[in-house]
Amino acid sequence: MESIWPAIGSWLLANGVQLATTAAVIIAYVLLDRFGAPRLAAGADRSDFKPDTGVKAIRVARFLTGLVGFLLLIVVWGVDLTSMLVFSVTSITFLGVALFASWSMLSNVTAYFILLLQPSFKHGNFIRVVNADNYIEGYIAELNFFNTKLMTQDKETLIYPNNLLLATPVLVNPQGRLAGMGKLVAPPPPDTKQI
Repeated sequence: MESIWPAIGSWLLANGVQLATTAAVIIAYVLLDRFGAPRLAAGADRSDFKPDTGVKAIRVARFLTGLVGFLLLIVVWGVDLTSMLVFSVTSITFLGVALFASWSMLSNVTAYFILLLQPSFKHGNFIRVVNADNYIEGYIAELNFFNTKLMTQDKETLIYPNNLLLATPVLVNPQGRLAGMGKLVAPPPPDTKQI
C-alpha cells in the first residue's frame, strides 16, 4: 500500500499538463453550457416559437460543444492520431464547409441558431423574402432545423430553407401585402411629355 502513493504522485507530476488541460476543458464546457443554454432558451422564448424549439437548440449545442471538447481531450492525452490525422483534418474541413456553405444542408442548422437568436424573426411576424424579381411572403409559423414554415394569407404553407433566409433580403412586417408568391412587377416609368 505504501508503494502506491509514490506511484500516484509521480503519475500526477508526469501528467500535470494533461490534467490541467482536462480540467480547463471541462470547466469551459460547463461555463458554455451554463451561460449559453439560458441565452438559447431566452431567444426561443422571445421568438414565441414552440416550447420545444429552445430544448432542441440546447441539445444540439451541448452535443457540438461536447464533441469539440472530447476531440480536444483526445489530442491532449496523446492518443495516437498519426493514422487519424488526415481523417480528422479532412473531417473538420468538411464539417466547416458543410456548416457554412450555402449549398450544404448542414448550413441550415447553422442558420437555425442565427435565426433563433434574431429578435426580428419571431413567430407571427409577416415577412417577404425577395430573391431577384421573385418574392415569397407569409407569416412565420414554425422554425425547424432545416427550414422555416410560412403561412400565406390564403392559409397555404410555404417551406423555405433557413440558409436562404440569411442569404436573401427579407422585409419584416412590410406595409403592403402581395399574393403569397410571385414576380415583382416594376412600376411604370413616369410620364415624360415633351414640352
